[in-house]
Amino acid sequence: MDGFPLAPDEVRTLTGEDAQRALGASLAAALPPGSVLFLEGELGAGKTTLTQGLVAALGFTDTVTSPTYALMHVYPTPAGNVLHVDAYRVRHVAELYEMDLDELVAGSRVSIIEWGEGLYADWPNAPVLRLEHVDTSGGERRVTRRR
Repeated sequence: MDGFPLAPDEVRTLTGEDAQRALGASLAAALPPGSVLFLEGELGAGKTTLTQGLVAALGFTDTVTSPTYALMHVYPTPAGNVLHVDAYRVRHVAELYEMDLDELVAGSRVSIIEWGEGLYADWPNAPVLRLEHVDTSGGERRVTRRR
C-alpha cells in the first residue's frame, strides 16, 4: 500500500490520545476506498481512539464509540460510510456474515475490524495493526504492523 504510515513489522510508540488519533487520520489518507483494516489489542489499548482519528479525518463530526455491544457501527462521512466492527463477542465469524458483513464492507469507504483474527483469510491484503499498552501513566501505546 503506497503511503501507508507503517511498513510491515514496523513498531511505533505513540504518546497520548492525540498521537493515536493522528495515526488514525494518516490511515484515512493512506487507505484506498473499499479497504479493510484489522486492529488487535487488549482492552483500552487505543483501538477505538485510533478509529476516532480515522473517522474524523473523513469528515464525521459526531461521537465514535466502541461497537463492543452492538458489534457493528456505521459512520456516514462525506467520503463514504465507515464500518466499525468489534468481533470480540462473536463465537463464529459466520454470525457477522449473517449480519451482512460482506455487503457492509463492499458499501463502505473503509472497514475497521477489531478482534477480527477469524476474518484475516477473507481479506488477505488487509493490514493488521496491534496496539499495546507501554506506560499507562504517560498514555504510551506501541503500534506494530503485523501485516
